[in-house]
Amino acid sequence: MVTDVHQNQARAWKRTLGGYIALMKLRVVELLLVTTVPTMIVAKNGWPSIWLVLATLLGGTLAAGGANAINMVIDRDIDAVMERTKLRPLVTGIMTPRAALVFALGLEVLAFGELWWLVNFLSAVLAISATLFYVFVYTIWLKRRSSQNIVIGGAAGAVPVLVGWAAVTNSLAWPPIVLFIVIFIWTPPHFWALAVRYRDDYEAADVPMLPVVASMERTTLEMLIYTVVLAAAAMLFGAVAHLGLLYAISSLVLNIGFIYMCAKLYVKARHDQAGGPEAMKVFHFSITYLTLLFVAMAADVFLRELINKH
Repeated sequence: MVTDVHQNQARAWKRTLGGYIALMKLRVVELLLVTTVPTMIVAKNGWPSIWLVLATLLGGTLAAGGANAINMVIDRDIDAVMERTKLRPLVTGIMTPRAALVFALGLEVLAFGELWWLVNFLSAVLAISATLFYVFVYTIWLKRRSSQNIVIGGAAGAVPVLVGWAAVTNSLAWPPIVLFIVIFIWTPPHFWALAVRYRDDYEAADVPMLPVVASMERTTLEMLIYTVVLAAAAMLFGAVAHLGLLYAISSLVLNIGFIYMCAKLYVKARHDQAGGPEAMKVFHFSITYLTLLFVAMAADVFLRELINKH
């Protein structure tokens, strides 16, 4: 009997711990961190201090995790309606909204303090500004009111590159600003592809994502337009950051691939053949695109360093 009680307590503790981890949406954070390290490498023109990288990643994870948790507190009514989110911890009752909010605010305080102490004040301010923008501009103001919600709100997801650059240089310059624009423009086609797949969810929750309020043809056309502009911004970054041939070729190939994927989806939409499975191919490719683009940035820096040594 005592053993059963202990086992039940252990299971309850693991369930609660898992719930708090789920609040942070670490799979989303992974993508943000993938963009931070290459940015730091470009800013340093080589490999930064490993301790600086780890400190920046820790602070970024805490800040983004806290922002995601606050988002879940605010959107728990929406999450309860949507199939994709109905198992989130605040919907299932693993913890109370108050407990989740206290946890989230604690993460933000830790993030600011850790970044200020171990990195610099500018990076700490930038990280917290991303949270404030995500919560107040995207989640509270735009998400339930405008089809441009993810367009404007996506700026929060672009801030980690500013944090990474500031962590190394304690300043900002044109390269991180252009890189911010790259992620800002990448976000709408990336997220709209996912929203196409879960259109019925967003419609049921009365969230005006573009695929809910516009036709599939218009949605896919806007995705294509954003992708073309994204290609120009990605190439511009290579110029302002003085990257070499490796990045130029890599970004060109990736841009052609992304434009092709969106153009193919648009053509299918015009013939009423586009749907969730086709959109998810674009969604998954968009993640590959961003990951490989940032890998190419870092690889270009290391290749140039290797050539200079010889």
